[in-house]
Amino acid sequence: MVASREMPVSQDEVFAVDALGQRHARMPGPARIVSLVPSLTELLCELGLRDQLVGRTGFCVHPRQALRDVPKLGGTKDVDLERLRALAPTHVVLNVDENEKPLADALRQFVPHLLVTHPLTVEDNLSLYRFFGTVFGCESRALTLCSALQAELDASRALTFSPLRVLYLIWRDPWMTVSPQTYIASMLASVGMIAVAPDTGARYPQLDFVQFGAEHFDAVLLSSEPYRFVERHVAELGQDPALGRRPVRLIDGEMASWYGPRAIQGLRYLREFRDGLDRDRPGELS
Repeated sequence: MVASREMPVSQDEVFAVDALGQRHARMPGPARIVSLVPSLTELLCELGLRDQLVGRTGFCVHPRQALRDVPKLGGTKDVDLERLRALAPTHVVLNVDENEKPLADALRQFVPHLLVTHPLTVEDNLSLYRFFGTVFGCESRALTLCSALQAELDASRALTFSPLRVLYLIWRDPWMTVSPQTYIASMLASVGMIAVAPDTGARYPQLDFVQFGAEHFDAVLLSSEPYRFVERHVAELGQDPALGRRPVRLIDGEMASWYGPRAIQGLRYLREFRDGLDRDRPGELS
């Protein structure tokens, strides 16, 4: 990922710094925003910026009703650049994990401001809220989100969870999981679930169950995205001897992986998920 051209900022201007260290001055008036990150599209709407949103990906589905009339420009990695250019955006919202460097390079040629994000922990949402609040002049709404997230963080920290090693699967053919350095792993850790993965150096490594070994995890979680795991996959994996009869559960991928306002709901969801997991299989998960 490469950043947009850095614009000169006077000492009197208010500015925010993105994930690549690029400074962005506060927009003096209404912006024309294209969001290529589903969770951040939801955040922009939560911050009251829906009317300034002029484009999105097909995966930007929340809030559903509010986004019905916002043009779709493809996926997070296969954006229709000509349609995007025609919208004349002042700002395009990107993420290091979800959007690729060639896309950023192309956008840099005609978009004044690329807002590059890369939250790695649940707490990073606090600076994310403030970043967009500063750039688009909606600090009050951003602070409201900060307060709501902090309350959920405090609620999770007030509880005690026994460590539980989980294999969080996001894809099949090939099987893929998440490394401990990812945002998802941080969310899981809020309820004592420790994401385990092969030590390949990849953030989202491929996986061979036999080579990795069931002794490395206590439970298997099947995410609803990006691959849509369903109940039949639970049954299939539950019978796979390579998983050592570890419990297999479906988990809402949006709640575990979406940052922005979804993280607030996600922390509540994960507390309930962990409670149900422990309650359903206390013998296997103790």
